[in-house]
Amino acid sequence: MKHFKNQPVNVTRMSFGHNMRAYPTRIELNGQTYEFVDRGLSCTVKKGEHQTHILTLTDGNRQFWIREGAHGNWTLLDMSA
Repeated sequence: MKHFKNQPVNVTRMSFGHNMRAYPTRIELNGQTYEFVDRGLSCTVKKGEHQTHILTLTDGNRQFWIREGAHGNWTLLDMSA
């Protein structure tokens, strides 16, 4: 499996957690679909007026670190092998 870092992903399904914060439950990346079965830690990082949300997700086999950017764009920061 090829290792992807800092790649934009297409979120194809969302769910809502505490305080109605949306998070991905399925993404597409380079022709592959990944469905998440659980989410882990999340944090919000602020720098001046800019804010980004980072969270960890798992498909049951791998961990994914994903960042929510401006305008609903999501980026895969890293994933375990």
